[in-house]
Amino acid sequence: MRVFLALYLLCSAVVSNAQIVHPKASPFQEVSQDVGLSEVHIRYSRPAVKGRKIFGNLVPYGRIWRVGANESTKISLTHPMQIGDHQIPEGTYALYAFPEAAAWEIVFHKDTTLWGDGRDAYSPSDELFRTPVVPEPWPVVQENFLITFDHITHNSLEMLLIWDRTCIRIPMEVDTQSLMEASIAEALSKEPSAQSYYEAARYLQEEGRDYNRALNYIDKALEYGGDTYYFYRVRSLILEALGSYPEAIEAARRSEVLAAKEGKDEFVRMNRDNIEKWTELIKE
Repeated sequence: MRVFLALYLLCSAVVSNAQIVHPKASPFQEVSQDVGLSEVHIRYSRPAVKGRKIFGNLVPYGRIWRVGANESTKISLTHPMQIGDHQIPEGTYALYAFPEAAAWEIVFHKDTTLWGDGRDAYSPSDELFRTPVVPEPWPVVQENFLITFDHITHNSLEMLLIWDRTCIRIPMEVDTQSLMEASIAEALSKEPSAQSYYEAARYLQEEGRDYNRALNYIDKALEYGGDTYYFYRVRSLILEALGSYPEAIEAARRSEVLAAKEGKDEFVRMNRDNIEKWTELIKE
């Protein structure tokens, strides 16, 4: 009897302490974006407009905003980045904003432990920096607050904060060139493969710099790796940049033939288009 009574009391305690997990009004989201060899990672919650006036009302002007809902928004960087004149070391920061009608201030904050905007616990002394930004109109209503990225290159991107009909753009830069040069130097110092030389050549070609070094690398790739359609494709583009159109056409023709053998129709078309373009340039 005592055993049954103990089990009954235990089950009653479990039921009485049970909590209902309900959906959040502002659902959580994580978003990551590669930029060059680096990554930007955001963790935030997404409140909805729900027919309300957002900026200047739900989000008052002249007061701190957590850039989302619930806990503070976190931004993590795998490498140092630059926003305007401000250097951001790699690491994780809380992201805050001080909205105004004509201009905002965006804050990268070193204290990531605060709930929401921290209220009275928020300390300006823990700010890494503030940067001014100008809000711009967004052409459609963005119902749920959105953080996304655009204009992504090897060296930069824009972080966009979009809600209702307002957009904030935050340009960010990263020194991918230094990271890549270090990576290239290391790879080519250790019995490099054809692929290593190709990747180095392709990077320089895409960046539009040091074409003679890029040509040397792609020739090494061809020497070590044999006939490959994408090796010849990059060689043709490097030769185009150097103004060597006859040699570029020769490389593109070789790339076209090899691509056709492997059923790479898109490369066949791209090579044919370039051959036609460069042939016309030679005639001029």
